[in-house]
Amino acid sequence: MLKDKIKQLAKTYHQDTIAIRRHLHQHPELSYQEVETGRYIAAKLKEYQIEHQHGIAENGVVGLIKGKNPDKKVVALRGDIDALPILEANEVSYRSQNDGVMHACGHDVHTSSLLGSARILQSLRGEFEGTVKLLFQPAEEKAPGGASIMIKEGALENPRPTGIFGQHVHPPLQVGKIGMRPGKYMASTDELFLTVYGKGGHGAIPQECIDPITITAQILTALQQLVSRQGDPTIPSVLTFGYIASEGGTNNVIPNSVSLKGTFRTMDEPWRADAHQRMKKMAEGIAESMGARAELEILGGYPYLVNDEKLTASARQYAEEYLGAENVVDLPIRMTGEDFAYYSQEMPACFYRLGTGNAAKGITSPIHTNTFNVDEDCLEVSTGLMAWMALRELMV
Repeated sequence: MLKDKIKQLAKTYHQDTIAIRRHLHQHPELSYQEVETGRYIAAKLKEYQIEHQHGIAENGVVGLIKGKNPDKKVVALRGDIDALPILEANEVSYRSQNDGVMHACGHDVHTSSLLGSARILQSLRGEFEGTVKLLFQPAEEKAPGGASIMIKEGALENPRPTGIFGQHVHPPLQVGKIGMRPGKYMASTDELFLTVYGKGGHGAIPQECIDPITITAQILTALQQLVSRQGDPTIPSVLTFGYIASEGGTNNVIPNSVSLKGTFRTMDEPWRADAHQRMKKMAEGIAESMGARAELEILGGYPYLVNDEKLTASARQYAEEYLGAENVVDLPIRMTGEDFAYYSQEMPACFYRLGTGNAAKGITSPIHTNTFNVDEDCLEVSTGLMAWMALRELMV
């Protein structure tokens, strides 16, 4: 059976896939700087004799694995390749050699998994019809997001897939399991930059000042009420300000201005656009009513990620066939963001979570932490499963 061949190849290539993951982990590169990573991926595809193009979105790579009758159907698989500005604390032989840069979000796993899946599919190209398109995508971690650039530069064309699969490491999930959710899954991500300009002075003589701190407090309270009282409660939304600083203020000094940074996230594009306008109007209006001035800059980030109902139902069936139904679990909605969302706005998409945790081995650290790591047994699961999903979808 084809499934058994895939499982055997995943096992055969497992140590090589681990070696790839460790090489990538040792040599992480930040978003838009993945020069050597892109070259390494292209070299591996050349070694596997897979047709590819290097330089999409600067450092991205697109590969094509053509089976028999390659024009019959096309399915895409995506892996992201960039790292984060984090100083690694893990004491492992493959610790990052680039101080202050770390694969703390598992993109080394995503890339090595996709290379492993590609190797499996290339080995089996005489046993399936259609084409598998491989997207090794840069800059997932930083706006505007490498996915948007890949799309603009034609990565989804010539040939155009009928659907796309992507995966993400998930430390809370035990290795050997995956998680899925059909429909709306992850939120849009906008960055907010609010500045309130007042008139500074002595803290004991506030009547001669325009206090931007108290005005900012009024604005923050009102903005939270906008989300909780003016937004549709059936639409998940989150507004968070995580940074606040004043210009020159101290215990007895009222500053001239206050600056804030925050994020707004939701899962509805009309409400997202409406909320932007309401937030600006509210911040500016409150400040003006109190003799101050407010400026709110909103940088639009990734759209919300929606998993196509039909494709995700199929993917769940394929995963249960490969892993067993007991190893495929339901996931809740997440208010985190992912630039895979751009693909999901273009075509049927399925983004699922790969279990990478193992409490018995002490592998429990969350993503985006300096102690993040994975149980590398996940690589045998991820390479085989992604290859199986692609081939099963080509059979439909």
